Amino acid sequence: MAAAIAWLRGRAWGPARRCGLAGGRSYSGGGAYPSVSLTCPLPGVPKAVFAAAEGRERFETRVTVLENGLRVASQNKFGQFCTVGLLVNSGSRHEAKYLSGISHFLEKLAFSSTAQFGSKDEILLTLEKHGGICDCQASRDTIMYAVSAEARGLDTVVNLLADVALRPRLSDEEIEMTRAAVRFELEDLNMRPDPEPLLTEMIHAAAYRDNTVGLNRFCPVENTDKIGRDVLHSYLRNYYTPDRMVLAGVGIKHEQLVECARKHLLGVEPAWGSGQARDVDRSVAQYTGGIVKVEKDMSDVSLGPTPIPELTHIMIGLESCSFLEEDFIPFAVLNMMMGGGGSFSAGGPGKGMFTRLYLNVLNRHHWMYNATSYHHSYEDTGLLCIHASADPKQVREMVEIITREFILMAGAVGEVELERAKTQLKSMLMMNLESRPVIFEDVGRQVLATNTRKLPHELCALISQVKSADIKRVVTKMLHKKPAVAALGDLTDLPTYEHIQAALSSRDGRLPRVYRLFR
Repeated sequence: MAAAIAWLRGRAWGPARRCGLAGGRSYSGGGAYPSVSLTCPLPGVPKAVFAAAEGRERFETRVTVLENGLRVASQNKFGQFCTVGLLVNSGSRHEAKYLSGISHFLEKLAFSSTAQFGSKDEILLTLEKHGGICDCQASRDTIMYAVSAEARGLDTVVNLLADVALRPRLSDEEIEMTRAAVRFELEDLNMRPDPEPLLTEMIHAAAYRDNTVGLNRFCPVENTDKIGRDVLHSYLRNYYTPDRMVLAGVGIKHEQLVECARKHLLGVEPAWGSGQARDVDRSVAQYTGGIVKVEKDMSDVSLGPTPIPELTHIMIGLESCSFLEEDFIPFAVLNMMMGGGGSFSAGGPGKGMFTRLYLNVLNRHHWMYNATSYHHSYEDTGLLCIHASADPKQVREMVEIITREFILMAGAVGEVELERAKTQLKSMLMMNLESRPVIFEDVGRQVLATNTRKLPHELCALISQVKSADIKRVVTKMLHKKPAVAALGDLTDLPTYEHIQAALSSRDGRLPRVYRLFR
């Protein structure tokens, strides 16, 4: 053993010297190097055992369907912590027959008192014993209850999730506090310097007028006093059924998760009773196109020593495709190729400085403050948008620049440009999937929509197969649709919807000329 320690303190020698002497070299203290080399086992040291993934099963997402229709999905990941959550196929898109804003209320009411836990504090103290944190997020098509905690506390975590989702108390006090929280969030939404959340709501309302994903994700102010326990129970009875749920976990053994699911989620009587769901909305999204305008004074959104100048914000979108279609990957590459961001972004290629909206828009037009591409995708539709902002006096010119970029998407795509976008997309995908909570959400959402999961290397292979012809094909198809337009701020110089539609139907993306006798 002493020889091994002495060897570790010394330097490695050349590979040509096998298990013979070290050529007479010695330590500064005068002692000779031991006669061992890196290619031979160290004397007195046990043979090293290396961790290895034994076949594909270590990487695959395992899915089990319980007797009541609940799906249990897990993904292996080394570490002492796990992320476990319950995803429900429910959201603002299912509220057509109900008061708008129920999902927003449920998000704020999550992890409050339940049949087993007397208060939110009791829940947090229970999680604290296992180093845990909790969160709930409601989107247009999914409500997600998630907990990250030590893997040893899995049984406690699943029990808590089952109680929070299926047996909430919904006391009068909690509902009143939620009303106050919702009102505050709505006020904050209208006062923020960043209008992106508001514009996202507006573009969805314009693209899918009064149906499915076009319904408001936030509770309207007039509905805050109308939503109570009876309304919530009526909604939960229809949408919080086991066949619309997935229990997903990352960092735990699949057998343990299935065992906990059987114990806490099989044969449970929900707080609203166990009657059959009778009024489930299975509507398919109907893309309508259109415009939503909000005239608003944006001159004082951010006062102070360095105030943000008054800006007008425009978002133009066209229907793309659902994430279940093959064209979803080309659209994802296209979105990455367009890229963009704010005019004050800094950095190299990794920050998107080579994307089209930087090269063609922000680098050429100094007066534009923002030009960013977004891609929203759902199980039955999708929306590719460009958000731009500039001084109110230059709104017309800004709109024309954006419509021109939409037309140029259908033109030639350079090989270098395409490869850069594909590499950047793969890089972003792999980087995001380093995070355990992100893996959890990916597993849950994919299994909820398709009952299976595409693995990262499969997605990377699909990205690599995208050709410039695929980009041209999906863009040509997209440009045949009516546009959706959202406009916020001083809209005096905003072109008409018909002119924007004409520009997107033209060869060069230019707006029709307007002649005025007086300005």
